[in-house]
Amino acid sequence: MQPNIIHRNNVTITGKGKQPLIFAHGFGCDQKMWRFIVPAFEDRYQVILFDYVGSGCSDTTAYNAERYRSLRGYVQDVLDICSALNLRDAIFVGHSVSSMIGMYAAIAAPQYFSKLIMVGPSPCYLADGDYNGGFTRSDVDDLFVTMDKNYIGWANFLAPALMGTPQQPELGDELVQSFCSSDPIIARRFAEVTFLSDCRPDLHRSTVPTLVMQCRDDIVAPVSVGEYLSQHLPNSTYRLLNATGHCPHVSAPGETIEHIRSFLHTEAVMT
Repeated sequence: MQPNIIHRNNVTITGKGKQPLIFAHGFGCDQKMWRFIVPAFEDRYQVILFDYVGSGCSDTTAYNAERYRSLRGYVQDVLDICSALNLRDAIFVGHSVSSMIGMYAAIAAPQYFSKLIMVGPSPCYLADGDYNGGFTRSDVDDLFVTMDKNYIGWANFLAPALMGTPQQPELGDELVQSFCSSDPIIARRFAEVTFLSDCRPDLHRSTVPTLVMQCRDDIVAPVSVGEYLSQHLPNSTYRLLNATGHCPHVSAPGETIEHIRSFLHTEAVMT
């Protein structure tokens, strides 16, 4: 085990099982966002949580703008953790942009991964011809301008809309706090990497059995995005949740756990 990697990414390990189950947070979040999900899997798995460099309680002094100017830097974070812990056949659960980060990590080093679980994934956030990614380039540019001018105001506006649970405003407030606790400069760069990446050309390279979990009313990843993934991602299983918003692991943990368990059980029976 390499202590510097463990400290750098604030790696936390719990659980009584042997098979690794890695939970990777999305943009503007940290590992605490998985707190409603983790207890359901600690009896059977070795649960691994972490923060990307620049997020949560990671070592922000390790942040390098050049390394993290594309998804490759975040992919390397995952691969570094897998190497440091000497993992094999891990199940990777990624929220939002982490879904694609996990896919690229599995493509680069398949020995580390046995399954991928994508929560609210999107291979491309921009509309492109018949593909509806949810945003136009103008939308995204406006988002960046707002972040630059008034980061706190941006967080207070966007986070509740992302959570998509007006009946539970405290969840939106929590996401606001998560956004506001991030370094604005690092968050702005991560936002650009997230919203401007186009992973569609690489979907065919993924061979790991994958669960795609899609919410019914998600302003970041419309249903059409989940359907696109189900059609273009090899060896994938698509599930449309009753949950709304972009963070079902927070707003609808019971349903999220149910679909993850069902997928893992089905895959175990098949193999």
